Amino acid sequence: GNTQCDTQASSSLMNRCSFFSWKYGHYFEFLSTKDLNIKVRCTLCVGEKVLSTFKNTTSNLKKHLESQHSTVKLTERVPPSGPKQRAVTSAEGPTPPKQQKLDFGAKPVSDEELKKLVAQYIVEEMLPINTVDSPSFRAIIKKIPTSVNAELPHRTTFTSYLEKEFTEMERNLKATLNEIDFVSTTADIWTANNRSYMGVMLHWISRTTLERHKVALACRRIRGRHTYDVIGTEIENIHSSYGLLNKVVATVTDNGSNFVKAFQVYHPVTESDDETEEEESSPKDDDVTFSDLSEILSAENESDGQLSLPPHRRCASHTINIICTRDVEKHLTTNAESRAVYRSSTAKCTALWTKSSRSTLASETVEEISKRKLLIPTATRWNSFFDAVKRIAEIPMGELNTLCTKLGLKCFKDQEYQFLHEYCMAMKPLTAALDILQGDCPYGTLLPTLEVLMQKTQAVKDDLSRMTAGLPDAIVQAIQTRFAGVLDDKDALLAAASCPKFKLRWLRDAGRRERVKQLLTAECCTTAPLVKNPASVPSATTSSSQGEMDFFTFEAEPEEETYSAEKEVMDYLMSGYDLQILHKFSSIKTIFLKYNTPTPSSAPVERLFSLGGLVLTPKRHRLSDKRFEKLLRYYNFEHLYG
Repeated sequence: GNTQCDTQASSSLMNRCSFFSWKYGHYFEFLSTKDLNIKVRCTLCVGEKVLSTFKNTTSNLKKHLESQHSTVKLTERVPPSGPKQRAVTSAEGPTPPKQQKLDFGAKPVSDEELKKLVAQYIVEEMLPINTVDSPSFRAIIKKIPTSVNAELPHRTTFTSYLEKEFTEMERNLKATLNEIDFVSTTADIWTANNRSYMGVMLHWISRTTLERHKVALACRRIRGRHTYDVIGTEIENIHSSYGLLNKVVATVTDNGSNFVKAFQVYHPVTESDDETEEEESSPKDDDVTFSDLSEILSAENESDGQLSLPPHRRCASHTINIICTRDVEKHLTTNAESRAVYRSSTAKCTALWTKSSRSTLASETVEEISKRKLLIPTATRWNSFFDAVKRIAEIPMGELNTLCTKLGLKCFKDQEYQFLHEYCMAMKPLTAALDILQGDCPYGTLLPTLEVLMQKTQAVKDDLSRMTAGLPDAIVQAIQTRFAGVLDDKDALLAAASCPKFKLRWLRDAGRRERVKQLLTAECCTTAPLVKNPASVPSATTSSSQGEMDFFTFEAEPEEETYSAEKEVMDYLMSGYDLQILHKFSSIKTIFLKYNTPTPSSAPVERLFSLGGLVLTPKRHRLSDKRFEKLLRYYNFEHLYG
């Protein structure tokens, strides 16, 4: 009797409830009913998503589908056909709509995949290795469907897995370097937690795709003083450990005196110098010379112990940073028109920065009045000083003086406020040049950037007042002085000319353009493969075979077209500006790879140290030097190449 009543009630419910006849009702599973409401579960949602709706309307369920599953292509319910498919007569209650089965393609994760996923997570989030021992982390991992016997290892075993992955990374890197002709490095020294490390980044260009690649080569602990001999020895050891002594075309460092001296002392003598010395010191054929065997052996031992470093390139960003600080400050403090206003305006800016950085009340006052925060400059980066000054200059003078009054500081005068604007106007081209040179760009970017920088700096001269009218000339003079060895350097000129996006367009002087064109042509002649004359090639055949060849006489084969460097250069200069056109010009492509592999700045190795600061945290001070280097290099490789 009760079963029959329940069946009748369910049948009555289905007849009165619009949910069961709704065209999208098959996306929901009926759960229960109470008074005028029914509860259903959405089969499209992940988890138990229970919704409530009225019996006579489905608007709530329709809104849910539109808001949560707008990307799902919904299909309407197929209407029943025939008397047997009427809504319900089962003694077990109403037959629920057929639930749609969704196949997400989820497959059990294997043991190796699980380790790789966890390693990738730890690397990307810069987490310590003992994260795998965390109970909460392991509880999350257990929710992942895994294959049989797949289990996350604990710290010791997981460390061994990372060691194996690091070894595999090293093996792949060395295999890649064996196929590369030209590489470059950037080097610097980093100090953190009372420890010093020598960091070296490796750069190369793929011959097939012409894409730039970089990877952390080392971050080794340095003990003692950072003298030039210690630096030279460490750099050569790092290069030789990967077989790069004859492949490194240049090493880029900052302008530190210890780095500069290391390359001045240990730079190898060029081949032309060796040939000249041999010609001067070689005896005549008729002369007989006697040598002491002990002296020869001792000389060989000394030469074996002599370090040999690649050519040195000074960081262009560091040089421009010196121009923006020392040279510009020297001009502004020695010029009578700008001395007083420069000192007073920068002093008031410094007072604002100090007050807002040391007092929370002052910082809140700045936000309340100016609707923004002040930027605090960093002592080692001029860019931060420029951005901080620019932020103050963007505040209207009325609000700025109101802010100074509330903070108990001296207000800005009209002349000082005008000086800040003109300073930002004159120095803006330098910030753009720094952003370009600090990017991942080829060495050929340096000279065009400097040329355009000097042009843009001179262009703002007419918009400046007497206070700063001489500043553009001082900046251009400083660039010409500090980059004197680069502006006419052969390597820098060839690097720029072999870049398709620059070629010779950045040269305004016709005479200089022709000289660079001749330089590129001469380099193509040196780089192009020599076409051997068949008559000059010695024959490897025997006398009998030679006699047979004399018997056969044929018509002379047409001579192959000889290589013309002038034609290749002309065709290259008349071609487009896309990088891929280099595949059509083999000699210029080789020149590009050789001279554009270095970067104009040592910023890449400085970014490596920023990554190192995330690894070597105060809580991980017990990391050994070797473990820290491996973790940093592994993290760097995963961040770059995944």
